[in-house]
Amino acid sequence: MENNHFRTFTAHYSILHKSDVVGTAVRQLSYQEDGSINYHYETQVEWLIFSQTRSETSILSINNNQVTPQHYTYNREGAGKDKHYEWAYHAEDNTAQDLGRKRKIAPLDFSHNLQDKLSYHLQHRLNLIADATQKQYVYSVVNTSGTVSDHVYQYDTEEELILPYGLVKTIRFKREVKEKERVTYAWFAPELNYLLVKLYQVKGGNSQFEAQLSSIEMNDDATLK
Repeated sequence: MENNHFRTFTAHYSILHKSDVVGTAVRQLSYQEDGSINYHYETQVEWLIFSQTRSETSILSINNNQVTPQHYTYNREGAGKDKHYEWAYHAEDNTAQDLGRKRKIAPLDFSHNLQDKLSYHLQHRLNLIADATQKQYVYSVVNTSGTVSDHVYQYDTEEELILPYGLVKTIRFKREVKEKERVTYAWFAPELNYLLVKLYQVKGGNSQFEAQLSSIEMNDDATLK
């Protein structure tokens, strides 16, 4: 699969906490002048005295249905401690650079589809488009600490949802991080080429924020909703 076969899009989400709308999110895919892909996710939340903005951007390429990350940035501002990470990846020599801490991580094995903390979301979508029948999908991800861990999507169920976007049939996956007592549920819509349409997280038994698709704009300027 070449880059120019993947349609650009901008998907808008409502962020909810206990059924109240408390913010917005945007997931976006666009192309840069050199042909690489800019994959971006951003959230803005204001709830009581809590106010926070987060953004992630992965510059990547796609060849033969495989995502290869090139550059990753993360920013968080507002409630809690501000954070910034920036990484450069060099698949050709199996290394990565932590640009913020000025250190090199090697060796890394990019031959097994190694991802950054955002690019694996796009790889999962591509894998679902190619074959959505698997019960488990595993992605090796370079963490901001420089370690590599497996992120596992486990098939959970099929479900029909009523979202701000409208009525959609979905396939739901679960990702559990036991050491952090965190469970994340992610819903993908086959009719939208397995776009993420809902995200919900539980941590330590407590409900966290939830994202629901409200609209999506495609590269041909056709607004689906």
